[in-house]
Amino acid sequence: MVPEIGSAMYSILADTMFFPPERSSVAGTVDGLFDFIYYLSLFFFVLVVGFMIYFVLKYYQRPGHTETPSPSHNEALEITWSIIPSILVGVIFFFGFTEYLNMREAPENSYEIQVIANKWNWLFRYPNGAESSDLHIPVDRDVKFLLQSQDVLHSFYIPAFRIKMDCVPGRYTWTWARATDTTGSGIDDSSHDPFHLFCAEYCGQKHSQMRALVYVHETADFELWVEKAANILENNTPEEAGEILFKRKGCAQCHSLDGDNSAKYAGPPLNGQWGTDRQVLPRGSSSPITVKMDENYVRQSIRQPNAEIVVGRKPGMTVFTPQLLKDEEITAIIAYLKTLK
Repeated sequence: MVPEIGSAMYSILADTMFFPPERSSVAGTVDGLFDFIYYLSLFFFVLVVGFMIYFVLKYYQRPGHTETPSPSHNEALEITWSIIPSILVGVIFFFGFTEYLNMREAPENSYEIQVIANKWNWLFRYPNGAESSDLHIPVDRDVKFLLQSQDVLHSFYIPAFRIKMDCVPGRYTWTWARATDTTGSGIDDSSHDPFHLFCAEYCGQKHSQMRALVYVHETADFELWVEKAANILENNTPEEAGEILFKRKGCAQCHSLDGDNSAKYAGPPLNGQWGTDRQVLPRGSSSPITVKMDENYVRQSIRQPNAEIVVGRKPGMTVFTPQLLKDEEITAIIAYLKTLK
């Protein structure tokens, strides 16, 4: 676990014994059942270990003592230790299953957000076409999350909401939540303090970095945010829009902006590279050629990323079709890349 993840997990667990503060409509029920199982287990652990110690001390072998014949069975005792656990398991199953059904089916008229997971970032898509790399939702409103994965198995997990659901390749899954508070569990504990979202399923090399923030807005603020987010090209300069798209589309997962050329990044660094020459291997060729990083090079690298591979790197970048990234969005990303020093 990387240090950033470690500190983040510590901050969300520090306020309570096991979990961060409850911040959704189902969190209290989940915690209640968890606490019941925990303290029930603790009670029987102390009971069993206590009797074990008692019998060890009472019946340990001593000189002059003879063995006492053991009774064949005790029907009353056997019935008791069968019926009581059965009742307790039935109670746990009943409350667990009924709450699972409640958490499984989103209420009618829920606000729906598409959640797209891929190695190693999250993309959230809203009904008006807005997209974001962090999750934004309104407070006190049922929100359904329609989950999908573009590559391997991921898991959508928001600890403060007590919800977790796998994102499975080739199919849709879903879960829902109603946030009850706009305050998260970070350092400043302000109204702008976000919640944390993690991938809870090991999904590869950068699994520990696959995280996002969850911002819970008042209704009016959320409507303003989602309207602005749907028009990033209109509401920002090309450079600003390009930076937003660079982060939103997961480019930062594979390309460093601080000159780090190590193997932990699948692609080459991008800062200070505009207009420079680089050695690439054309598809099907073993002889490298020199190309300049310009507008056409960036466009081809996005639309046909495996046509020319930078020497020392391996093919594998996602192909961004016009449905995933529009031409005008590529133009904005190019404007942003030109500003990197």
